Amino acid sequence: MARIVLKNVDLEFRVDAMKHDTFRSAFVRFLRRPTHRTIKTLQSISLRIESGERVGLIGHNGAGKTTLLKVMAGIYPPQRGLVLTEGHVCPLFEVVTGFEWDANGWENIRTRALLLGMSPREIDRRLEGIGEFSNLGEFLDIPVRHYSAGMHLRLAFATSTAVDPEIVLLDEVMAAGDVSFMESARTRMNGLMERASIAVFATHSLDVLPRFCDRTILIDHGRIIADGPTGEIVRMYTKSGAG
Repeated sequence: MARIVLKNVDLEFRVDAMKHDTFRSAFVRFLRRPTHRTIKTLQSISLRIESGERVGLIGHNGAGKTTLLKVMAGIYPPQRGLVLTEGHVCPLFEVVTGFEWDANGWENIRTRALLLGMSPREIDRRLEGIGEFSNLGEFLDIPVRHYSAGMHLRLAFATSTAVDPEIVLLDEVMAAGDVSFMESARTRMNGLMERASIAVFATHSLDVLPRFCDRTILIDHGRIIADGPTGEIVRMYTKSGAG
């Protein structure tokens, strides 16, 4: 049974203040002890998501939505608190990172699929379908360093959405190219979210959110401000003038 549990989670990043100093002040600090400042990105986050739930995350830019997804995925370990994620996780954010630039499209499909938890046998079974969905044709035979940004996204999206995860963590899907691909991408994403036991969807598209999520969490400056039915939370967010 898939579930996500966070209890009193705090996440902080320490920034070296010297990086933004003038030469003179940096020299003075060199003679003293280095100073640092701490940026609190998540503060006292507690939530529980059970199997069968579709949960939206909303908030202004920099509110902590993507950071929270990365904590759920185990990418960022918190300084304090408990994070428990049970189930095979498929993180769908920053999908264009992690390419082997000198490898071709087919080789990158295999590498990414392995990282997402597919077995070699499962990859062999799905390889042709992934390549066909990417609609990259003969470009799959050349190194991805020759691809455009849109082609990178197509390849990554086609591979990442071919898995059958228990938990989908989705940051708002970026433009994937032409209109025809966007339509097929939307259909594929809908299917992925329906197959998953849990889906968490961070987005700015308040009109799209109710189609996917019954429950929504509002985040502001790294804190949970509200958690409840999507329609109610969206109205609250819109009324505040932030939406």
